[in-house]
Amino acid sequence: MEASQKLCQASEEVLAPGTLSSVLRQPGSYVSSAVNMRTDMLELDCHMTKDEQVVVSHDGNLKRSTGINVNISDLKYCELPPYLGKLDITFQKGRQSEGEDKRIPLLKEVFEAFPHTPVNIDIKVNNNVLIKKVSELVTQYKREHLTVWGNAKYEIVEKCHKENSDIPILFSLQRVLLILGLFYTGLLPFVPICEQFFEIPMPSIILKLKEPHGISKSQKFLIWLADRLLMRKALFDHLTARGIQVYVWVLNEEHEYKRAFDLGATGVMTDYPTKLKEFLRNYA
Repeated sequence: MEASQKLCQASEEVLAPGTLSSVLRQPGSYVSSAVNMRTDMLELDCHMTKDEQVVVSHDGNLKRSTGINVNISDLKYCELPPYLGKLDITFQKGRQSEGEDKRIPLLKEVFEAFPHTPVNIDIKVNNNVLIKKVSELVTQYKREHLTVWGNAKYEIVEKCHKENSDIPILFSLQRVLLILGLFYTGLLPFVPICEQFFEIPMPSIILKLKEPHGISKSQKFLIWLADRLLMRKALFDHLTARGIQVYVWVLNEEHEYKRAFDLGATGVMTDYPTKLKEFLRNYA
């Protein structure tokens, strides 16, 4: 219960959810096209350079995205290499994405370019200065009502909330597991919840990302079990009834979209916002 009580001074003002929505997960160089495709929210990962600039990048090490084996934290912003022309899509096997702007963007540039677009920020490093600077940027651009932040690590979420309690927070992995335990023991209705965003993977998609012979029977069972425990309509309905937005990631196929929304998810994170928008137009 201690983990529950530490975060109980949360802001009442959260991002207004759409009935059904899409969240784009893409490298910073594809943010502009994502907004042009009317993505409802951007999911951005943030790191800090050696000269304390907050940049948008999934990886702390740039080998995968730029071809150069260097850490963002070891370089000044002006020294960062450009993105590769094409990048593999993590959650879509054998597919790549490409964009014209190969420069790693600053978080403030995203805020300036898209002042009315909600942003989901993953603080990728447990760094007090990074957390403080992100908070200052959110406050400077008056985006407290358009931003949610946090990380899978509880310690980072706790620091985020302590730094600026006006910015909504997401559930850490530790808190997701706690919520599951409370749900299956019937205690969840009696426990206060301070986070406003429940963002979880759909475990079954792991199977499509791996070669069949590369997954053991025990691993398949664990994936099946995790999927059964997490993908529960009763859980989603309970959370949304309490004002918590539920997002499932990272889904790129129509049958995955349908399953998530049938379960009552507020929205899904995808690499293909146009595809999801087309699906939502026909979804009933």
